Amino acid sequence: MGLGSQTSSASVTRATKWLGFVTAVWVQSISGNNYTFSNYSDALKTLMNLTQLELNNLSVAKDIGKAFGLLAGFASDKLPTWAILLIGSLEGLVGYGTQWLVVSERIKPISYWQMCIVLCMGGNSSTWMNTAILVTCIRNFRKNRGPVAGILKGYVGLSTAIFTVLCSALFNDDPARFLLMLSVTPLAVCIAAMIFLREIPPSDSASDDEEESSYFWLFNGVAFVVAIYLLSYQFIPNPGKLFSQIFASILLVLLASPLAIPVYSFISAWSSSSSSEQGSDPETRVTEPLLKPEITAEERSQDTVVVEKRKPVIGEEHTIWEALQCLDFWIMFVSFLCGVGTGLAVMNNMGQIGLALGYADVSIFVSLTSIWGFFGRIISGMVSEYFIRKAGTPRPLWNAASQILMAGGYVLMAIAMPGSLYIGSIVVGICYGIRLAITVPTASELFGLKYYGLIYNILILNLPLGSFLFSGLLAGILYDMEATPMAGGGNTCVGDIVTGWCLWSWQSPALLVLDWTFYCLLEPKTFTKKSKLARDQRKGLFLNKMVKILCMWILKSED
Repeated sequence: MGLGSQTSSASVTRATKWLGFVTAVWVQSISGNNYTFSNYSDALKTLMNLTQLELNNLSVAKDIGKAFGLLAGFASDKLPTWAILLIGSLEGLVGYGTQWLVVSERIKPISYWQMCIVLCMGGNSSTWMNTAILVTCIRNFRKNRGPVAGILKGYVGLSTAIFTVLCSALFNDDPARFLLMLSVTPLAVCIAAMIFLREIPPSDSASDDEEESSYFWLFNGVAFVVAIYLLSYQFIPNPGKLFSQIFASILLVLLASPLAIPVYSFISAWSSSSSSEQGSDPETRVTEPLLKPEITAEERSQDTVVVEKRKPVIGEEHTIWEALQCLDFWIMFVSFLCGVGTGLAVMNNMGQIGLALGYADVSIFVSLTSIWGFFGRIISGMVSEYFIRKAGTPRPLWNAASQILMAGGYVLMAIAMPGSLYIGSIVVGICYGIRLAITVPTASELFGLKYYGLIYNILILNLPLGSFLFSGLLAGILYDMEATPMAGGGNTCVGDIVTGWCLWSWQSPALLVLDWTFYCLLEPKTFTKKSKLARDQRKGLFLNKMVKILCMWILKSED
């Protein structure tokens, strides 16, 4: 009877673990709601009689909400997963719900400063959901951090396209109904995640590890299908109402298809446990003695040891204060700032870059960076996990490779050759996705999982900070220096002069990211000798030495 209950409990626990990950994927699929401001911004501008500058400041208020993600980081170490999800979903309900009331004209337009607060709440809501999902899933699947980060971050990149398709099919692009969907849908999905997503002990056997790896390949396959399916919608000219509804229905089926994995996991675990129970001998199941030998006071005193407190090394659990005192943390912080900051600058200014180079329609370049950014996240998560297991290849090596490619993408855009903007958009999208997917598991491997929620939210402060430094400040100054004043006010720039200056200026900080990788590879005491993970994978040292020789040769040739 006892063994039967243990079998049932183990099967349910394994299925719940995967069911929780499925709900996490759903939450990430709708957590990119703060990227959909352009879908309803015109309605706000008209109803509130805003100028373009005031509308832009509303967008800034939305982005400022992400900076308050530190609150979610602090809470992740104190509150359970369901509580963090509840806070995020309720905050989104208030933030987007108030905007829906205004746009649908159910209430009079609120004051400008109140709308700024409402948009800030909407932007901040996603940080609570992202923190709860990433922290819990990485703790549940500690041996597959790369695939977990790649899949979850990949679906965030697809969330805008998912919302757009559903709004087009169900609400005929009505901004009021779109805002209603933004306010209600996250709450409904988060309720499902509150029920099933919880911290569960990670796998502790080789068979469980193999099962996890095979299941993550299936999750990646489904994600690829969803991405290609969404991409195909962009090439359909003027889809009708019926076609959009059918397309959206199939999309929902694809998003629900991963439910087959926890169902299969439960059935397979139940059948294997039942068969092993039937084949075992009842008389040989108990292997431990009923009574344990007593330990005398003298023996107990001999077993007592004095533990001397010391600073944690890389790979061990760090408090937030200990992490902030590490040089490694600030190297990673600046590296992430330069990498994602320049990538965001390109994506935020893609419209101006395209117009300056003579392209009338720049939407295709925005779509290219978004879709290929998804592929960069998914592929880098699986590839980095494979090589860190097989060859001990450190994850920062992939960051270095992506930054070299990203700098090459900037060069392609700057030289303004025919078709170079298409190739450059794809390259920048891929490399930006790699940066996001690689940095998430790397931070957990270096500084531990106990305070990972707060460490993660400190790192993603680089998103608004990098956007301000490289896009709002640097690009804005260069644009205003070279742009031509217009008769009606404002200025514009046509030609590749200012675009080239911006892209070349973004290339320099992008290449500075290589310093972190050189540091990890040329200083093995930091990322190899002190890392628990690398200690178990010594066979990767030969590859690291080869990369070290190659890096030294490159630096010498540049001198």
